[in-house]
Amino acid sequence: MGIRSFFRNKEKRKYGWFGNYKSWEEAKNDSTGYEAENILEKTKQSLSKVKSGEAVYERDSVLFDTKEYPFSVISCLLYTAIKNNNKLNVLDFGGSLGSTWFQVRDFIPSNLEISWSIVEQHNHVTEGQKHFEDDILKFYYTIDDCIKDKKEIHLILLSGVIQCLEHPHDFLNELVNYPVDHILFDRTAFINEGNDRLTIQKVSPEIFNAQYPSWFFNERTFLNHFKSFTLKAEFFSSIEAEKTMAIDNKHAGYDKGLFFERNKSS
Repeated sequence: MGIRSFFRNKEKRKYGWFGNYKSWEEAKNDSTGYEAENILEKTKQSLSKVKSGEAVYERDSVLFDTKEYPFSVISCLLYTAIKNNNKLNVLDFGGSLGSTWFQVRDFIPSNLEISWSIVEQHNHVTEGQKHFEDDILKFYYTIDDCIKDKKEIHLILLSGVIQCLEHPHDFLNELVNYPVDHILFDRTAFINEGNDRLTIQKVSPEIFNAQYPSWFFNERTFLNHFKSFTLKAEFFSSIEAEKTMAIDNKHAGYDKGLFFERNKSS
């Protein structure tokens, strides 16, 4: 191993997922939190460039020269649209300032009637309404606000967000009771064995300086929430490196997507 490789691998071990915390409070005390202003500001700057055409693709506030399309997510979106006569009202929970929308919009046919509604933290919604809203992209403070305004939601998307909630299982219990027939998870972390595990994700400063609590789920326990749904599809993240995830620098989990359709009898 050369000198450069040694230091690159050593640097990599400093970032990622670490620990096995007993409580959210304990993990939060070791974190900066998701609300850090530097996260919002960098995301805003990056997505502004994507929206204006100065950049082609943003992910987790990082800009890329070439766009990587999440074809599994796109397939689920188009399937749902076909089931609803070429109409698609998406509720993107935790969707930042529109990251996924800007990533998939190239594959949305012009004859498809679409709205993309993001439910986010208060500061993100304020920025989104001020700088990013248009005829398609809208921002709301709560799921209930969005449903009340849109009247009908065809699909709820949760990409890389459910593991960031303090009480994810309570939220999932509520989620399945909303009047929506399709629920799509992407970039969701599961543990190879054992019960749910609460870690701290330490983000490389090349992205932004932050560390925050992050769950890894027992997949069987996770699926138990969706007894009134059929699992139509499951897939690994489109990012090759995320198929295997390390906790404390040991391979311990995986990152995948799940697409659910409500049973007709439910």
